[in-house]
Parts: sequence; C-alpha cells; structure tokens
Amino acid sequence: MLPTRATSFASLSLIAATLCCGCADSPEAATTDVAAQAAPLQAASYGGRCERVSLEVLGSYRSGVFDEGAAEIVDFDPATSRLFVVNADAAKVEVLDARDPTAPTRIGELDFTSYGGGATSVAVSRGLLAVAVPAEERTDPGHVVFVDTASLEVLNSVEVGALPDMVTFTPNGRYVLAANEGEPSTDYLTDPEGSISVIDLARGVRRLDASRVRTADFAAFDRNSLDASIRIFGPNASVAQDLEPEYITVSDDSRTAWVTLQENNAIAKVDIRTGTVTELIGLGYKDHSRSGQGLDPSDEDAAIAIAPWPVRGLYLPDAIQSYRSGGRTYLVTANEGDTRDYDGFAEEARIADLALDPEAFPDAAALQDPAALGRLKVTNTLGDDDADGDYDALYTFGARSFSIRDSNGALVFDSGDQLERITARMHPDFFNADNTESELDARSDDKGPEPEGVELGELNRRTYAFIALERISSIVAYDITNPRAPCLAGYASNRIFEGDPELDEGGDLAPEGLHFISAAQSPTGEPLLAVANEVSGSTTLYRVGGNSAY
Repeated sequence: MLPTRATSFASLSLIAATLCCGCADSPEAATTDVAAQAAPLQAASYGGRCERVSLEVLGSYRSGVFDEGAAEIVDFDPATSRLFVVNADAAKVEVLDARDPTAPTRIGELDFTSYGGGATSVAVSRGLLAVAVPAEERTDPGHVVFVDTASLEVLNSVEVGALPDMVTFTPNGRYVLAANEGEPSTDYLTDPEGSISVIDLARGVRRLDASRVRTADFAAFDRNSLDASIRIFGPNASVAQDLEPEYITVSDDSRTAWVTLQENNAIAKVDIRTGTVTELIGLGYKDHSRSGQGLDPSDEDAAIAIAPWPVRGLYLPDAIQSYRSGGRTYLVTANEGDTRDYDGFAEEARIADLALDPEAFPDAAALQDPAALGRLKVTNTLGDDDADGDYDALYTFGARSFSIRDSNGALVFDSGDQLERITARMHPDFFNADNTESELDARSDDKGPEPEGVELGELNRRTYAFIALERISSIVAYDITNPRAPCLAGYASNRIFEGDPELDEGGDLAPEGLHFISAAQSPTGEPLLAVANEVSGSTTLYRVGGNSAY
C-alpha cells in the first residue's frame, strides 16, 4: 500500500502565521534567499477567527494506468454510496463501491462508445446519473445519457451540442445543463459553435425527447460589442464559434447558471428557464508587476524565484463554483489557463522569441534572458497594440490563483501569488514540478502549479474551497466564509515525489475532479472529499476533519 500524506498543521501554521515580510519585490532579489521566497503568508482574520480543516487520506482505487486520463471527473450517489469516475483511457465510467472509504472497490463499468467517443463528465442527482458523451467526430453533436445509479440501466439519452465537456444538475433536480465546448478540428477548418444545453426533466427522464432540450447559444453576440478582455481570436471565427463553454455552476434557486469560457477569458450568464445567454462577462487581466501578485517565470534557473514581473495574466478559469454569503451569491474560479495549440492555429510563444517594443520595455535584453522572462509562455494574439510587429504588453496564460467574484463578475478576491508561495514552503525541493516527473522548477514557465479544479464544502456553518493544483499534485483548502477575506485553512498532498510514477509508485498525480460529500450523505457520517487524479489514474477519498480556530 502506498504511504498516505495529510495536512501538516505545523507547516501550515508557519505558512499562515505572518505576512510575507521577506518576499522579493524585484527580480534581482528573487533568487537570493529560498527561505524568504517560501516565507509565511498572513491568514486574514475576520470576526476574530480563521478556521482550518484537516485532509486525511482514507483510501484509494488505483487503475494502474499512467498518464492516460484513467480518472478525470468524479461524482457520488449517496443512496448507493457509489462513486462514478470518468475513465477517458477506457472510454468508460467506472463504478466504485465507497461504503468503506478506506477501500473503494471497482464493482462495474458503463460503456458509452455506442453514443460516440466515450464519457467526459458525470453528475448525480436523486438516483440519476447524467453522462456527457461527445460524438466520435468531436465537431459533431454529442449526447447526454441518463443512467439509474442503482441498477446501472441506461434510461434515455438526448442530443446536445458539439463536444459536451461538462454536465451538472440544478439544485432542484429539474434541469440538466451541458457545456458544449465546440472545439475546432485540428486543422481549424471546422469550428462548431459553443453552446449550453438546458435539458428539462419535468416530465421524467423516460419521457425525455428533443423537445425538452433548449440550446443557449451565442448567436446574438455576433452582432454585439464585447468587453475588450474577452478573447475572440480563432481564425475566421464568429463570436458564436469562438466561445468555448468549459464548466458550469448554478445558483441555489436553480434559475441562473454561470459558465466559464476558458480560452476566451470570460464567463457567460444563463437564464435557465428560458435557455438563453443573458450576458458575457470579461474577466480583465491580472497585473503580475504588483507586489503580492508575482510569479516564478523561468524553468531554467533551478530556483524558487517568485517576484513581480512586467507581465499580465489572463485568468482563463477552468472550474467554477458558487455559494451564498451575507445574502449574496459569489463565484469561485480556479484560474488554470489554457491555450489553443492546433495544427491549423497555435498561439503559444516564448518571450525570448518576441520583438519587444523598446519604449514599453527599455530593458528588453535583460527581461528576455532565460533566467528572467525569456522562457515564459505568452500569447502571440495580444500585446502588439499598434500592429508594428513589436509587443507593447505581454499576456501569459492563467493567473496561478483562485478568485472570488460577485454574481456580476466583479473581482472580490484573488489569491495573488499565494499558491506558488504555499507550494514552495511545503515542497521546496520540488517547487513547480510537473505531474509526470519530480523536477524542481519544471513548470515555472508554463502556468506554475496550475489550479484546475475547485469544490466547495460546508463544515460547522463555514464554507471552504478545495483547490486542486494539477501540476504539483496537491489540494489547498481556504476558509472563504467571508468572500472578501479568505484565509488558508488546510493543505494535503498524496504524492510521493521519490517514487516512479510509471510503476504507480508516485502516489496521486494531477488531481482534476473533486466532489465534497457532506456528513449527512457520507457512508461514515463524516465529511469526505473524493478526488480523481488524471495522471496516476487513481481515485482517493479524504476525511475532512473538523474546524479549529487560529
């Protein structure tokens, strides 16, 4: 059995106790003191307290399949205590018995290849499993398939848009929403429109047909002016073709959905009852030149070098969740970053290979050094403001953070450079390692720890965000009860840096999908967190321990 890892409160307290007084504010100071780079973070205090949680590994199901997406998205059925896990490698959904969380056991599988190319997402509500299944040709319409969670009988299916990549139920169970990403073909000659399918289950799943499916599309926005930070940049693409829905969250009253448009740096707001997109919200840019908003941009200096740099970050969020605080709805995003890299179109460039405007960057030669900004990946679609071939601004992918926004998309909180500083403190020898090999600094040039997933859970009337860091392969917990003053609450890693991941000796690698199981729904009566790990192909259950103030 693999050794388990859990939160170390001794280390966590060091991180959270004080403000980062020794952090470098300039590139020159950045590499002088590794201890200073990993210096503690201040835990914001509100109402006189900040409360933390523990994350203790209970058990794992391990597919033994390395780096093939054998565990991507997970959901839980409380009636049967079953986990449903998307296995992209096998093009199936695996069914795990989790009645004993210390030993989750595979008891079956669901094969959806007759509908197309295999499952991409699952969601459970009231004994019903919804599965997103793209077509074999991903630019063609896909399906959402409905399965009984107890009998595993396929009950019905409906056609949805191209490349359904995420599916979710509304809290009241009446609607199922699918985010149809609509990615282009690799040659970019076929580019289907992105959309959100709204499936009405009011008449029951067995009577479901095409008449109960509404398509919330973006055709109306082809004629509208958009926020300048919304990226519409695919070759010859209309707005409707270019927008790519990624992930969905739904309001408590089941009336409104917010959908991340990851590559577009935007969020769509959807009226569920009418099946219409009512608003597109641009997310703006992060200023990495500000103190506390820095990053480590080089994978060639073999050092922890977090500092402010003259770069802007495109938020490009993947997962999104929502919650209520003080009578208002707030959105929580994991700002992973993503790029378009196809045979027919590619946007990635390294700063060393760009011509920088001498007025905007008088120190261009120094900045383009590989140990400075030279290795950092940026987009070649933004920054040449006067179209003279020289870049006046630099835009990198993802914000290396999680953010909280209000229901209209206004930024309330961003974690700045805290996630990199936390992982530097916890893993100084493997800072910004990739999830396939344990090499220090390997991902500093490319989205850093890469926050991909976020899940929310409540304990003792407090709300926590669990953020999955895909590359360093860990989970960070924040107390977000007060959305304007979140604080670090816990940290866990079940990774074994010294092990050989190809032999399944590396522990859990690349957490992607997370699902919080409340005490009321848990088979043990204790809160649990289920985590699907894409690279290690493992699904792990954590016990979420009780609160303690600090």
